[in-house]
Amino acid sequence: MTSNRYDAIIIGGGHNGLVAAAYLALAGKKVVVLERRHIVGGAAVTEEIFPGYKFTEFSYVVSLLRPEIIRELELPKHGLMILPFPSTFTPMENGDYLATWDDHDLTRREIYRHSPKDAEAHDEYARTMARAAKAIKPIISMVPPDPTSLHPRDLLGLLKLGKYAASLKEKELYQIAKLITQSSGDLLDEWFETDPLKGMKAASGIIGTFLGPRSPGTAYVLLHHYMGEIDGAFRAWGFAKGGSGGVSGAIASSARALGAEIRVNASVSQVIVKNGRAVGVALESGDELHARVVMSAADPKRTFLGFVEPKHFPDDFVTSIQNFRTRGSSGKVNIALSELPQFTALPGEGPLHRGAISISPSIDYIERAYDDAKYGKISKRPFIDILFPSMIDPDMAKPGQHVMSCFVQYAPYDIEGGWDDSKRDELGEAVISAIEQYAPNIRRAIVGMQIISPKDIERIAGITGGNIFHGELLLHQIFFLRPTPQWADFRTPLKGYYFGASGAHPGGGVMGAAGMLAAREILKDWNQR
Repeated sequence: MTSNRYDAIIIGGGHNGLVAAAYLALAGKKVVVLERRHIVGGAAVTEEIFPGYKFTEFSYVVSLLRPEIIRELELPKHGLMILPFPSTFTPMENGDYLATWDDHDLTRREIYRHSPKDAEAHDEYARTMARAAKAIKPIISMVPPDPTSLHPRDLLGLLKLGKYAASLKEKELYQIAKLITQSSGDLLDEWFETDPLKGMKAASGIIGTFLGPRSPGTAYVLLHHYMGEIDGAFRAWGFAKGGSGGVSGAIASSARALGAEIRVNASVSQVIVKNGRAVGVALESGDELHARVVMSAADPKRTFLGFVEPKHFPDDFVTSIQNFRTRGSSGKVNIALSELPQFTALPGEGPLHRGAISISPSIDYIERAYDDAKYGKISKRPFIDILFPSMIDPDMAKPGQHVMSCFVQYAPYDIEGGWDDSKRDELGEAVISAIEQYAPNIRRAIVGMQIISPKDIERIAGITGGNIFHGELLLHQIFFLRPTPQWADFRTPLKGYYFGASGAHPGGGVMGAAGMLAAREILKDWNQR
């Protein structure tokens, strides 16, 4: 008979919850993960939507996953294999294209074909961004201190932060300050003159954020994505063997091997509170589980406004969480194909199908897509990030067939008239029409199509607002302000209740850092009792 008493209960089997469980189990704790769905992974899952075609339904690329997590949890031993992308291809509206390859000289020649000035600037831009990413990288692994607190833990954190800042060169400090506040459009205008090059790079500044490339703060979002690395190479992106579910599967396998228990179809209805302390959870099935600590890996609003009655938190804390911005802006269109789309700018099957294809011909193109979304409309000509996972991992589709992943912006959560089947069809048509301009055979190649709106992300993955980052990466929602001031250290005002999800520091993406840092803080508190 399964015991219902544990050292730690983790609510949510997304990748952060699984990482936290693995680290707690590694420390010898008895841990259980409770996942409401039939499958673990949260937004990082792989499912067979059409017979013979497997899709990474929501999250679709890997690079932000912290190297120390891969190493310490021995994830390659548990099946993790990351396959790098060799290129990014951007078709242009005049029939030409711009591409960057995994060969430096080829990329330089390609950019030179469009602008000798940009070819010269590109290397220095890459070095500048890599330096900024490396300079800010230590903050990812840092527990944000509360600058208003006199607690020794926070004072030590501030001292550590001060030493870190003092170690940076003056130029690096100014660069980071500028990146945090600047728009990605303004940043790229300072460096380049070629529209498709700027559009391709600006796209990283708006992913998962309800802002346009001209909005202040999007340069930081661009930098956040620039911190992706594979085998130490910054700005390297890849696809996990088996899709994003392969990442979650490897973490779950590691956690189980270390002794963690993982339950699926185990939906939590409420955190049990006694004498001002979280002591367990009640499941929708009626079962109760008890533990010394409870950690939520769900989004901030479900964590603090759904699982726990507001009376257990200070009023200003509740108000702050209510105001936390979680508006989803992204959709996903997953397509089963009988053949690969043929791009007229570069016909035939080639390296472009093994990399990313970005429908972002200019910054203005993306900004106009944002203009539609601002007023509650689906972008008529959306930004689309396209991958063909079956070209990288043939097991994702039937022999000779393919799957196509389309990440789309903008598809606002609060759409005019609300999301229904007709609105999903409108999103799907906008995507196919945009691709058709560059690959005319796309319609005849479609075998099946899954259209996912932010409302569907909320319904299926349980993420409030359908925001893939659990909350926008805005200046007032990062570091010691994420998810709310004074509570960015993975603890909460409710004793015994912890928070370690993408809505916590350091933010979204398949990174795992929040789960790792939360587990470490739980263990610190444990050892001080």
